Amino acid sequence: MKEAVILEAVRTPIGKRGGALKAVRPDALYAHVLNALVQKSGIAPALVEDVITGCVTQAGEQGANVGRLAVLLSELPQTVPAVSLDRMCGSSQQAIHFAAQAVAAGDARYLIAGGVESMTRVPMFSDIGGGFEKLNPELHKKYEIVHQGESAERIAERYRISRQELDAFSFESHKRAARATRAGHFRSQIAPIQGTDAEGRPFVLEVDEGIRFQPDLAKMQALPPAFREDGVVTAANSSQISDGAAAVLIAERDAAIADGFVPRARFLARVVVAGDPTLQLLEVIPATKKALSRAGLSLRDIDVIEINEAFASVVLAWAREFNPDMERVNPLGGAIAHGHPLGATGAVLMTKLLHELERRDGQFGLQVMCIGHGMATATVIERI
Repeated sequence: MKEAVILEAVRTPIGKRGGALKAVRPDALYAHVLNALVQKSGIAPALVEDVITGCVTQAGEQGANVGRLAVLLSELPQTVPAVSLDRMCGSSQQAIHFAAQAVAAGDARYLIAGGVESMTRVPMFSDIGGGFEKLNPELHKKYEIVHQGESAERIAERYRISRQELDAFSFESHKRAARATRAGHFRSQIAPIQGTDAEGRPFVLEVDEGIRFQPDLAKMQALPPAFREDGVVTAANSSQISDGAAAVLIAERDAAIADGFVPRARFLARVVVAGDPTLQLLEVIPATKKALSRAGLSLRDIDVIEINEAFASVVLAWAREFNPDMERVNPLGGAIAHGHPLGATGAVLMTKLLHELERRDGQFGLQVMCIGHGMATATVIERI
């Protein structure tokens, strides 16, 4: 079996909903990061054999195979094919898995896996007409289909996670992201892009727009619950609605070395799991167990962990189960601070994970993401 390796990973800065990237179409946003990946890696564009793209809301400007449209807008030749997929929040992590699997099977030597989501220009749920009531009535008879925010509330209840804990975790996410940004830790992974300010004037966006560089815990604690009158989940302890894109260059190891590239990481485990579609966000726990088992590692072996901060209660419930060293968990902040452009976040987190492993001189990294309707993806990589 061939060995898949990561050669390069790049992302855009993440924009707030209605913010700096509001005028950038998602196909153009993704084309921008594809060009940045090709330029940064130095790969001859014609060597790329496929582009696998995660995108959740595939409607409007994100419809008609947004991955292929972005390829045609980019500097890649028209001979490069592309496909778009939807595994909800795990979409671009799944794209990375599919690319690595294609390499391992011997089907390709060089692929790009990534994702894009403009939640400003293509609102969440617009692909199903706006809400869960459009789903098959038989599905509602069989399962209790609820909003993820309600699932996050139930998880907080099950694990007895207080509002104070949720807000403290979220405050820390902003502090870590702000500290990392000020220190320049994201500079090598971000491809700056032209955006517009509140007055419509152009400027170059270079940092994640949603980070609070001076977070106010008291203000966070004063926010009303978002999903229940007496709830604990708020806008401040949930991920931000965002715009962004990311791309990862994956290659067959021997071919890459022969072509003069230096592989940076290899895959030890790629898993997807499914379970309860009502609680839906807790599958990060079995996904983590399965990925670690497949990699032959324990959580103590992992140097950097990126678990998506869809809701603070998800991460804290996961932490209750595993009792990790929290200094290794989202060490540069997460989606509560920098945002969660749904289809792009998997590739964003992989980009962060790779660069942070290198910065820390770590060996093993774990990425895990909760997914709507009761799924989760997890990946274990090892630096080479």
